[in-house]
Amino acid sequence: MSIGGKIALFLGGTLFGTAGLRILSGKDARRVYAHTAAAVLRCRDEVMKHVELVQEGCSDILADAKQINADREKAAEAEFIEDGAEESADTEESADK
Repeated sequence: MSIGGKIALFLGGTLFGTAGLRILSGKDARRVYAHTAAAVLRCRDEVMKHVELVQEGCSDILADAKQINADREKAAEAEFIEDGAEESADTEESADK
């Protein structure tokens, strides 16, 4: 491409960009931007409501899971104590014979 072609492309791009900026900065365009921004904000609020609901549900599930693990731990500890008591009783009976 020759220098004249490059200069023509540069000038065309500059002209097109300037015209685009004028179009984008018009009153109608601003109105569209404002409505779009308002829609995005409404959407964000709705998404945050759903996120809060999911977080509440997850925290309930986490609390239930912790309770289940605590109950299982207590049951395992009680079983361990019972097994230890049976083993010591068996050991004492063997020693008595």
